[in-house]
Amino acid sequence: MTGTTLAHLNSCSKADFVTALANIFEYSPWIAEAAADKRPFAGVSELFATMRKVVEDAEPGQRLALIKAHPDLADKTQRGDLLTAESNAEQNSVGLDRLSEAEYDAFERVNTAYRDKFGFPYIVCVRRHTKDSILANFAQRLPNDAATEVAASIAEICKIAALRTDLLVKGDNPLKVHGRLSTHVLDTHSGRPAEGIEVELVELSKLGASRVIARTLTNHDGRTDVPLIGGRPMPIGRYELTFKVGAYFAARGVPLSDPPFLDEIPLRFSVYEPEGHLHVPLLVTPWSYGTYRGS
Repeated sequence: MTGTTLAHLNSCSKADFVTALANIFEYSPWIAEAAADKRPFAGVSELFATMRKVVEDAEPGQRLALIKAHPDLADKTQRGDLLTAESNAEQNSVGLDRLSEAEYDAFERVNTAYRDKFGFPYIVCVRRHTKDSILANFAQRLPNDAATEVAASIAEICKIAALRTDLLVKGDNPLKVHGRLSTHVLDTHSGRPAEGIEVELVELSKLGASRVIARTLTNHDGRTDVPLIGGRPMPIGRYELTFKVGAYFAARGVPLSDPPFLDEIPLRFSVYEPEGHLHVPLLVTPWSYGTYRGS
């Protein structure tokens, strides 16, 4: 997906407008065609709101066709030319291209059960989820009736489209689709921010392998130079932050036991608001530590 500006979209031909936005909604350029006639747009949010209104006002058959245009999740047979570049990147971002056989089997069961019941693919905005939370979302939705799932699918499609719009179009009034995960470490033994502590963030998984999301060091303010997760939604799921405090205190000449009472401190927590700001700090001495949910 090649980037563009709102100014260009407001001034270009209708054909170029449609070409640029054709895959904001999967294989459904008719949405961009309808939105083109509403130009100019004051901001990116106004552009997206117009496209979303086109979907909301569409006939039931058109909305169902939009749902059916989406691929199954983690389907090996739909890789390559059958996936749009956008769908491929989205599925890869959550690791759906690198599943174990057990994970592939789990997703195949999800896809089959859902299609057998509703006759269309199970759709979720994967950039807002981890693999575990995708499967949990499926379990929550499968008991629904068809009308409820049509509405849920359209809502997820709009979340997908909002993120695609944010990636593609730069301009005033951007969409509020990003979250942020941050941390800081306070050395309460010395009463100052802890600089130089190694920090690792891992996304936990019940079914498959956990994966490292970030490795970094705290700076002079006890924080990381950039958020642990930023510039995108925080995927719903379970995480572990590990702080290597033993090496930090040893480097500062603090008397420690051998081995140190606290060497590496793991904090487990969950993300549940993808567009929110979650702050997970550490207050630490060589013999104690604490944390809380910050913002």
